[in-house]
Amino acid sequence: MKTIDVVTGVLIQGSRILVTRRKQDAHLAGFWEFPGGKREADESESDALARELSEELGVKARIGECLHRETFSYPERIVNLAFYRCELKPGSPDPRPLASAAMKWIAINQLRDKDFPPANARVLALLRSSG
Repeated sequence: MKTIDVVTGVLIQGSRILVTRRKQDAHLAGFWEFPGGKREADESESDALARELSEELGVKARIGECLHRETFSYPERIVNLAFYRCELKPGSPDPRPLASAAMKWIAINQLRDKDFPPANARVLALLRSSG
């Protein structure tokens, strides 16, 4: 079974977190998620995440500490996820959904109102307990 290394950004601004919605032609179509993507073999996790946030949202982000790691098995693939706390760098453009169906800033208590992939359950619980 194929294994994919994925880095995701928990982009925090004040009391809000940015979430994006997967396109209809993507794996896990329609689910909400934290922005990010696949890490290339020659990239560090933080370099990969900075690149992904630039490609997906058009932003420049400061990559902070790793909040959570999760390995999750879907029927068609295994995903190694690393969730990093991030913030926009001063002077960064506002985020826009360049590679997703939608994007929203939401309060932490609104995380339970969105459908996230099963692999996000533990990090969502962690964020809700800290918020």
